[in-house]
Amino acid sequence: MLPATSQLCAAISYRHLRHMTGLRRQAAVAISQELSRLACRSPGPSTWIHQVRRRSSLLSSRLEEKPFSEMEMSYIKQGEEALQKSLRILEDQDDWKTETVAGNGDKVLSKVLPDVGKVFRLEVVVAQPLDTVYRELVDNMEQMGDWNPNVKEVRILEKIGKDTVITHEKAAATPGNIVGPRDFVSVRCSKRRGSTCVLAGMSTTYGPMPEQEGFIRAENGPTCMVLRPLPGSPSQTRLTWLLSIDLKGWLPKTIINQVLSQTQVDFAKHLRQRLAR
Repeated sequence: MLPATSQLCAAISYRHLRHMTGLRRQAAVAISQELSRLACRSPGPSTWIHQVRRRSSLLSSRLEEKPFSEMEMSYIKQGEEALQKSLRILEDQDDWKTETVAGNGDKVLSKVLPDVGKVFRLEVVVAQPLDTVYRELVDNMEQMGDWNPNVKEVRILEKIGKDTVITHEKAAATPGNIVGPRDFVSVRCSKRRGSTCVLAGMSTTYGPMPEQEGFIRAENGPTCMVLRPLPGSPSQTRLTWLLSIDLKGWLPKTIINQVLSQTQVDFAKHLRQRLAR
């Protein structure tokens, strides 16, 4: 898949190189050469993580025609930081412990990180092509409250370039109102490199959306979802969701762990139902 992707990218970029000058041309040539070099290597474990991480820099943003303000650049950098941190966590395969294994094979793992706390990792296969899953999670993210009972509302507050958005999310009340109403303000970064898509995010501050009455402002991140075609079955998608949340307030850790792992299992179930429609 990677050699074909490299050739396609090279063919597409060649037409534009003739019209580039200076640093823009040098940068494009460098990226093309790096893609060609990667195409000659045999992919091993975690290769897709390394490829996405190397490509996910601010270079593409800096080559945009439209200049960004200092504040916009700050949000772009936060999104990139969330992506890089998330991939580093997923790359480390050690010390993951099984939390839940569903009958259909859906699995939730967890580990404790010194600088982050406890993180959860959902591993599932969705019987839909990657483009379909990507469209639902990125292009239609504001509709998530329509099909995910754990989400009351997702609203895009601001779009910055083609990869970054600021969102406000309200969590739905849990059964018995154990957790209480929470909301989040997040910066989200979406990157698509060949056959791999990464949707990363982390909490941020956004002046026009201060803390809301009746809600506890929780924090998330680094967090991300990674989408890849299932090897040998491109009509199916392997989804990995790294979840890291600080719900704030006083809550026993046992309740938090139970709620978060169940939230991931429920998400996979409701996503399948949504896509099946």
